[in-house]
Amino acid sequence: MPGSEQREFRAEVRKVLNILTNSLYTNREIFLRELISNASDALDKLRYRANRGETPRLPDTPLEIRITLNKDARTLTIADTGVGMTPEELADNLGTIAKSGSEEFLAGLSSQEGKDGEPADASNIIGRFGVGFYSVFMVAEKVEVTSRPAFADGDPAAWRWSSDGLGTFTVEECADAEPARGTVIVAHLKEDASEFLEPYRVQSVIRKHSAFVPFPVLVDGERVNTQPALWREPKSSIKPEDYNAFYKHLTYDSADPLDVLHISVDAPVQFNALLYIPATAQDFFGADRDFWGLDLYARRVLIQHRNKDVIPDWLAFLKGVVDTEDLPLNISRETLQENRVLMKISQTITKQMLSHLEKMAADRPEVYARFWKLHSKVFKLSYQDFAQRERVAALMRFNSSRLDDGDALTGLDDYMSRAPEGQKTFWYLSAPNREAARLSPHLERFRKKGIEVLFLYEPVDEFVMEGLGVYKEWNFKAVENAADDALDAFADKEDDAPAATPLSEDDSRTFDELMKRIKEILGDRVADVRVSHRLADSPAVLVSPDGGMTSSMEKLFRAMHKDDSIPVKTLELNRDHPLLRSLLRIFKADPQDKALAGMAELLFEGCLLREGYVKDPQALAGHANALMEQAAAWYTEVRKI
Repeated sequence: MPGSEQREFRAEVRKVLNILTNSLYTNREIFLRELISNASDALDKLRYRANRGETPRLPDTPLEIRITLNKDARTLTIADTGVGMTPEELADNLGTIAKSGSEEFLAGLSSQEGKDGEPADASNIIGRFGVGFYSVFMVAEKVEVTSRPAFADGDPAAWRWSSDGLGTFTVEECADAEPARGTVIVAHLKEDASEFLEPYRVQSVIRKHSAFVPFPVLVDGERVNTQPALWREPKSSIKPEDYNAFYKHLTYDSADPLDVLHISVDAPVQFNALLYIPATAQDFFGADRDFWGLDLYARRVLIQHRNKDVIPDWLAFLKGVVDTEDLPLNISRETLQENRVLMKISQTITKQMLSHLEKMAADRPEVYARFWKLHSKVFKLSYQDFAQRERVAALMRFNSSRLDDGDALTGLDDYMSRAPEGQKTFWYLSAPNREAARLSPHLERFRKKGIEVLFLYEPVDEFVMEGLGVYKEWNFKAVENAADDALDAFADKEDDAPAATPLSEDDSRTFDELMKRIKEILGDRVADVRVSHRLADSPAVLVSPDGGMTSSMEKLFRAMHKDDSIPVKTLELNRDHPLLRSLLRIFKADPQDKALAGMAELLFEGCLLREGYVKDPQALAGHANALMEQAAAWYTEVRKI
């Protein structure tokens, strides 16, 4: 191709160029990432061919990428010392949309596989995307590409490709022009692209997108990419302080991470990942709702910040990077062509992280306890992952009625090991805190039988229990919904408290009449009044209708629907309690006694207070004051005060 020649782009190029430069990329700074990636690609090609025994032009020239800014001329220049291009390659590779020299190079390597006694290996080549170069026209009104091939006979001349991106391009010989080897791209920037003439702006783009390119990238002589791609390094060569330093570089967190997992996978998808568990918690249910995901790289080049497809939402606490060799992309690196590869990566990361947490729980329980305290709110969402349900259930931790230390936690397997013979149910109780759970009337029967109960303090916990359903053939059930005979198979523990004297047959019938009278007093506020088989120390308790949801779940749903009405429940009475025995005597003396009505009201309101349903504290205080007034009058009369 002697002399100079002007050519037109292929027929549809003008229209496609307009799409590329105005619609494809959402952020104009992407052009710099693309040009650096192409330069890195050229350097990788040269290094590969040199390693196979070919001798490049000027073999002692360092492999690097230099960016020079000229504000007066309004030019941004990117020069590499890579493989370079012949005039034919300039015309073919830069004159045709979606014509990728790197794609052809990789295809050639594939055909060479097995020759010379070794497999082809060019996994570091980035530029397989065809049109990345044309993104430069988002910021440039004219582009000049001068290239001199590194592998050619004799003293090859340099050739220059130039275009304004509007329909034609020129290829001409420049015998004495730079570079001596490789490619120089000069972008004449538009008026509205002046920001890319500022060194700090260019450096920030490089640190964001191309910080881990495996060759030095210099801006006006100063190297920018000084941080190595740690996830690509052998694990045996990395020290803990290196992992910590990279974590702080990645997240800007001042504290060291709680733990790190370094993954290198060849099948079913080839990728490397560096995953960190932070030592601080984030509010993923509030202000930090969208601030999660891993940085996704393709051959050390950032493709997407906070990609949410490579980890499930219940691992949202993870920070880190994923770098894959197999990521399929369409014409833009910003748009993933399909999610199948990411799905496989996500599945592999999930399994690897679960294995890591299982090992942590077994070998470093104190570290796992810290992890659970920090990140359990997010991790509990794993109950929705049916494929991993058995494994995540084993990693769940709860406070328990059996533990003396309020901060201590137990797993389901430990719970099972302490259970009496014949128990096949995980019993749980929801409460705001341990003290409220410990004082719950629903716990009394279980305490009497010596049955351990798991305490749930978070709104999501009951969804977790219902979602898990079964673990190792054990069911999950709320103590509120325990059947009357649920614990009959278990003997009572020894108790120093004297048992109440059983009611006579007549008194039993009278107690039934008392319950009818209390139901008459309370009216439609209760569904029914009945004898309780769950109480040991408390006089009364409100329970949901048989098979209904628990109190905490009901309150959660009512809050979601902004329903502040008091639900109608069944009032259960402990007929062995001294208070109920006293009410029985009052009822036998006078079924219409006003004190009986007042005590029934106060008994009901006390149950509402314990359940968190009191809407009118003034009424509760009024009933209490009235009863105290009657009691004081009776006391003064008896004592003759």
